Amino acid sequence: MICSIHRFDLGSPLLVGRRRVGTTIQSAMLVFLVVLLASSPVPVSAATPDPVLEWIDIMNTTVLTANTAPNVTSRVVALVSASVFDAVNGIEPRFRPLLVRPDAPHHASQRAAAIQAAYAILLNLYPAQGATFLTPQRNASLAALAQTESANSIAAGVAWGQTVADGVWNSRATDGFTPPPPPFLGVQSIVGTPGAVGFWRPTPPANASGATPQIATMTPWVLTRPSQFRLPPPLALNSAEYAADLNEVKVMGTLSGSMRLPDQSELALFWALNTPLAWNRIAAQISAGHGLTLTENAHLFALLNITLSDALIACWDSKYRYVFWRPITAIRAGLTPADADPLWEPWLNSLTGTPGHPEYPSAHSSMSGAAAFILAAAFGENTDFSLTSEVRPGTTRSFHNFSDATAEIADARVFGGIHFRTSCVRANTLGIAVADYVSRHAMRARGDDRDDEED
Repeated sequence: MICSIHRFDLGSPLLVGRRRVGTTIQSAMLVFLVVLLASSPVPVSAATPDPVLEWIDIMNTTVLTANTAPNVTSRVVALVSASVFDAVNGIEPRFRPLLVRPDAPHHASQRAAAIQAAYAILLNLYPAQGATFLTPQRNASLAALAQTESANSIAAGVAWGQTVADGVWNSRATDGFTPPPPPFLGVQSIVGTPGAVGFWRPTPPANASGATPQIATMTPWVLTRPSQFRLPPPLALNSAEYAADLNEVKVMGTLSGSMRLPDQSELALFWALNTPLAWNRIAAQISAGHGLTLTENAHLFALLNITLSDALIACWDSKYRYVFWRPITAIRAGLTPADADPLWEPWLNSLTGTPGHPEYPSAHSSMSGAAAFILAAAFGENTDFSLTSEVRPGTTRSFHNFSDATAEIADARVFGGIHFRTSCVRANTLGIAVADYVSRHAMRARGDDRDDEED
């Protein structure tokens, strides 16, 4: 395979002596489970929840509680779902593994493995929520399994889930996300001229340095390199297309005096949410409606979230390659002093302000194009779904297909005053290209011996 997927071989320190170490962990877990089940009886229910969907929901709550930014969340959801997938698939392999080769005892509980894998990754990422939220949730999830599974099977599943989580965590520890680089100040960092036309610089009101520039050079999960699908440069500042984009966002994205309809103002606020979490909630809703199995869910969410992460890496590659300015800078500065509108404010300043990173391309549209491709391939383009936004409590928007959602997201970024139209259109295309590549190169069904295409 040509894709840069890290795999553990027979000599990996993680797997040497795994059965001996795993037996010790399993014995300890067996004692833990006996105590847990004796002290925390669980009411008998008709069906045990699917732990993949259950822990997608727990992940959603954990990330929102920590107020994690969407760009960082893209890495979180990938780590969790990759671990859950390799844990579930490692017991009854139906797909090619992602990072950890299948080597679990056959009697291990897939459900317990999924629970422990998700829990272990989230605990590594959010230790402050361990005692108050994550550990009680893990204990309740495991206790519920005792209605249908033996303590030995659960203990073996927990041990295997921890092994996989450790393997995924260690493998991605050197992906380039840490340590963070020095602050990125945009045009000042690149050309040393604070007023250079067309280049990004920190934007009000926060005037923060560029967010997570290291994502632009992170090791992708499946792509061969961050620049594999790099977009062409942004529109030329002297082009008619750029003039049209600029005029649209200036008129439709302004804080006051806009020509927006009330619903156009509302959808811009609605979509100022955590993008990876929104698409996970959409996927969970559709999956539950279709009755997917545990293994199918583990595969679906791994494919979705690995794609979201690689789409964000590809987006960041173009963002920090071209370092294009945001509408607030372009409109306030103007191409000439005569064009300047120094008091212009974007509509999203009423809620979140302009995101603190270069404009081109749109991260929201990159990830949404990727997610829509994966979900349309799984369930069909004309699939009904709805979404509630965490930033607009009680507000739900409904769709009859994925294309309508991605088109509305592009409108939302323009009407919010934070993106040019071309940035959203090209970003959607970028996300689709990444999703198509990932879906053809990762976690394919066992027995699928097609040669990987040289994309």
